[in-house]
Amino acid sequence: MNGTKLAPRDQGAPDYTKFLHPAMARNYGKWDYHERIRPGVLLYVAENGDTLYTVRAGSPRTMSPDLIRKICDIADRYCQGYLRFSMRTNVEFMVEDEADVEPLIEAIKTELGFPIGGTGPSISNIAHTQGWLHCNLPGTDAAGAVKALMDDLIEEFENERFPNRVKIATSCCQINCGRHADIAIIVQHHHPPRIDHTNMQICELPKVVAICPVAAIRPAVVDGNPSVEVVEEKCMYCGACHGQCPSMEIRDADTDTLSIWVGGKGSNARTGPSLMKLAVWGLPNNPPRWPEVSAAVRRILETYKEEGKDWERVGEWIERIGWQRFFEKTGFPFTKYHIEDGPQAMWTYNRSTHVRI
Repeated sequence: MNGTKLAPRDQGAPDYTKFLHPAMARNYGKWDYHERIRPGVLLYVAENGDTLYTVRAGSPRTMSPDLIRKICDIADRYCQGYLRFSMRTNVEFMVEDEADVEPLIEAIKTELGFPIGGTGPSISNIAHTQGWLHCNLPGTDAAGAVKALMDDLIEEFENERFPNRVKIATSCCQINCGRHADIAIIVQHHHPPRIDHTNMQICELPKVVAICPVAAIRPAVVDGNPSVEVVEEKCMYCGACHGQCPSMEIRDADTDTLSIWVGGKGSNARTGPSLMKLAVWGLPNNPPRWPEVSAAVRRILETYKEEGKDWERVGEWIERIGWQRFFEKTGFPFTKYHIEDGPQAMWTYNRSTHVRI
């Protein structure tokens, strides 16, 4: 080393303590309790009596610089310039004085047009993938489906009327970047990719072969040129190859459908984390409002609201009543696509002599 001073390291997560609200920094690790005053408003009380009120607003996630400036202006006026975004892109404004809560809510509603809610046993903001706006392989528009769905469910965001929190996610392809949730909407392709062998020179073929999770793609020579071929019996129509190679088109407006999966969660409360399971198959991919999807999600939520016990998540409610009763109560048809037949199926089949009716 020649003694030259190195630039500061800028990789990794920044030090979050620099961005804490002053009240949070003063009482870090010293909070006594918190409570929900009303939907969308939380009160945190420290051991020394300090209070901090959090107002949660649902954002559209996809925001322009002008809208972000408006959000920051409100934070400057009421919150000493501090705010935070939740994992589901709710905007949380924090004030120390209870007298500032109502003026803050009024500013959020009138200047931003954002609803207040998403706390407690309600529907939080929907997590979704990028869709047509940004992703390179969407089979549908996750952001658009979220907008249409939340227009229908906005009252359930602003009120707390479910047995427990309901987390919803949407994904615009079967790779499911939207992750597991109580209810998830995922697009489904129904045929292998269509390969344009005349344009494969734009793709890195080793990456295309390696990206397939079931090893259904292998090198091939077509008309004397390097290309690939797909073993249709192994292909599961996920579309991962299309992300690596635009010449392997899997999207099809005539055959792509949407499915609804239920019961996923990452929490360890009461029961451990769980994977989602298929509930509804073959819904039309019908933009711009996707009415069939909204109707199916509404049917699940209404049944869960009536039948679920306090603190039960959607998956816990289904496990308690059994999948047979879930399909009976919701009225969804049980099809051959609900039968798990993958390599791991032997671990999920009921292999005991005990049967729950």
